[in-house]
Parts: sequence; structure tokens; C-alpha cells
Amino acid sequence: MSLASWFKWNESPNRISQRNPTEMVVETLMMELSWQIKQAEKQQRERENEYRKIKTGVDYGWLVSYPKHSYDISPGERLQLEDMCTKIHPSYCGPVIVRFRQVVAEYEPEAQEVSRLFRSVLQEAAEKIKEEEEAKKLARQWNTKNRTSLSLTTFKSRSRISPFISDIKTISEDVERGTQPTRRVWSMPEFRSIK
Repeated sequence: MSLASWFKWNESPNRISQRNPTEMVVETLMMELSWQIKQAEKQQRERENEYRKIKTGVDYGWLVSYPKHSYDISPGERLQLEDMCTKIHPSYCGPVIVRFRQVVAEYEPEAQEVSRLFRSVLQEAAEKIKEEEEAKKLARQWNTKNRTSLSLTTFKSRSRISPFISDIKTISEDVERGTQPTRRVWSMPEFRSIK
């Protein structure tokens, strides 16, 4: 018996996750949010320790044991954020995370403020997605409108303009014959339909 059968190394690598891409986006973005909350708590504790060290002159930070994760967002807010995450297309997941990290690095928020920043980044991304969809819709409308107008210009009519035809009457011919000119505009060419 080979070791490969024990460790399942011979399984095919094409076993891709059967989860919905939207679920994966929600999970990824919410994991990023919880990680940023933990980082904000850590930075907040470090700032408090630095302040205490400066104030007292003694570092007692090694004595203090902090809980691993003390702040958590409310279940209602979590559901709202998850609902907002479902509106993010999978192709925008990476740019949303990058933007969220930029905003967190720029503002250095407290742990309680991280979820509000996350909400603002999600709203910004949703608005951008909506604008791009509207632009695509307008482009599609423009393209279909252009196609129809081009089809009208390429339409061949049965009437032809014949400005050099020999039987075009002129004013001088009518004067020479002594007949009254017809009520036609003489400067316009004659239109004939081809049968």
C-alpha cells in the first residue's frame, strides 16, 4: 500500500469550491473587517501603553493581559454590512479591500469607528459599480442607436437624382416656345423613380 492513498494526494486538483461567488465575496470582506477591527484594537492598546508610559514614567505593559478580541459589531450592523457586501461584484472585491486598507491607514480609527469606515467604502464602491453599469447601458443604447441610423444611411432608394438628363426643361426653352413655365422650382434637379 502506498502512502499517496493515505494522504489523498492522488485526488484531482479540479475540486473547486462549490460556493456561490457572492458568498465568497461577503466572507472575504467580513474577514477583512474583523481583521482591521483587531488591528485597530491592537494599535489603540499600544497608544494607551505609550501614553501611560509617558505619564507615569514606568512601563507596566508586560503585566497587563488583554483579551484577544474585545470589540465586536452588533448583529444588526453585521447583517447590514453583509447585505451591502452582497452588492459588490466579485471583480471589485480586491479593489474594495485595497481602498478600505488605505482609508484605515489614513485615518487610524478607533475599533468602534472601523465599521463606519467600512460602510463608507462599501457605499463608495456600490455607487461606482452603479455608475459603471449606467455608462455601459448608455453605451449599449448609443451603439444600437448608431446601428439603426447607419442602416438608414446605407438604405438604397429607388429614386435617383439625374441632374444631367437631356429632357430637363429650362426656362429658356419655355420662353422660346412661348409657353407658360410650370410651377416647378427650376434650380432643383428632376427626380425619377427607377422601375
